[in-house]
Parts: sequence; C-alpha cells; structure tokens
Amino acid sequence: MIQQDHIFHDQGLNLKDTKKHFWIAGIQFISLVVPWLLFGCQSASAQVRPSAEEILKENLDAVFAVLQTQGLDQQAKSQKIIEIVNPMFDFSLMAKLSLGRKYWPNLTPDQKESFTQLFIKRLRSSYLDYFTLYTDEKVLYEPSLVVKNKIRIPTFLVSKDKKISIVYKFYDSGSNWKVYDLEIQGVSIIRSYRAQFHEILKSGTINDLMTKLEA
Repeated sequence: MIQQDHIFHDQGLNLKDTKKHFWIAGIQFISLVVPWLLFGCQSASAQVRPSAEEILKENLDAVFAVLQTQGLDQQAKSQKIIEIVNPMFDFSLMAKLSLGRKYWPNLTPDQKESFTQLFIKRLRSSYLDYFTLYTDEKVLYEPSLVVKNKIRIPTFLVSKDKKISIVYKFYDSGSNWKVYDLEIQGVSIIRSYRAQFHEILKSGTINDLMTKLEA
C-alpha cells in the first residue's frame, strides 16, 4: 500500500507539472500570436481605407441620388446632403484657415467655437447653392493631382448650358482623407473668405465679423 500510494503521489506530481508546462506554453503562444494578429488587423485596416477619389465619388453619387429622389422638398434634400458630405469635410480646420495665423490665435476658446459654427453654416449654404437648382447635372472627374501629402481632385459639374469647375482639396487627417478647401471656377473659397474677413478685421473686431456672418 505504501508503494502504491507513493506511485499515485508521483503520478499526481507529474500531472501537475504537465499542466504547468501546458499553461506556460499557452501564455508564450498568446504573447507571440496576439501582437501579430493585432498588427495584421491594423495593416488590413490601413489597406482597406478608402482613397480620396473613392470618398469623393461615393459622396457625390449619394448627393445626386438624393437630388433625383421624388417627393422630397428642397429643405429635406438639403438636410440629407449635409448629412452625406459632413464626414468628408474638415469644417473646423477650414474655419481656422479662413482667419489665418494673423487672427485665429488671438481668439478666446469661446470665440473660436462661435466663429467656427457660424462659418460652417455659411460654408454649407454656399456649397449647397451649387446643387439647389439641380436638373440634369452630372459630375466629370479629372485625374487627381498629388501635391506633397495632399490630393487635388478636379471635377466639373456639367449641365446642358453650364459647366462649373470644382476642385476638391484633400489632406490625410490620419483616420481618413478630408476636404480642407474647394476651388470653384479657379477661386479658392478659403482664400476668398480670408480676404473678406481680413478686410472686416482691419477696422473691426471678431464680434463685428460674427455679426455679419449671422446676418
């Protein structure tokens, strides 16, 4: 009996040791495999991130689908278009660029927030104006132009009697491509707004400018 107990005891120790070895091996396996899997997922995400061209085409296709929808009034269409294009534009950056380094750093946080919201409202309205009189327009895409780490995509909004040039300027925000400026008929809207705003701020205050934007 003593000998049998001794055998059983030894076998129990061996079983514990075996479980311990398996547990250590499992931890080592996880420590090696999990980082590889995470890296692989990150790489896959980076690879499937849509290009600036894909983002623009998807958004404009959706915009024209809304414009062609029967039974929607203009206000409802405008609201849907805003919901579509919002993620594509970096409105906060565009507001900052419109004031430039000369004035933006001098604003208080509250002024920056108020100005940004007013600017976004004005910019959305200007952008929507090009689609409000939609009849049978279509978009033509020109080859993209890479300028440093930014991408410019020339397009034409074409109808029977007019052809409007719109260049979408994208930058890499880190998470996605975002529009930071538009050139309409060869004129940058950021530079255009900046010139108007600076003219007002030469003799007025930021509150004077915001009052005009509210009008």
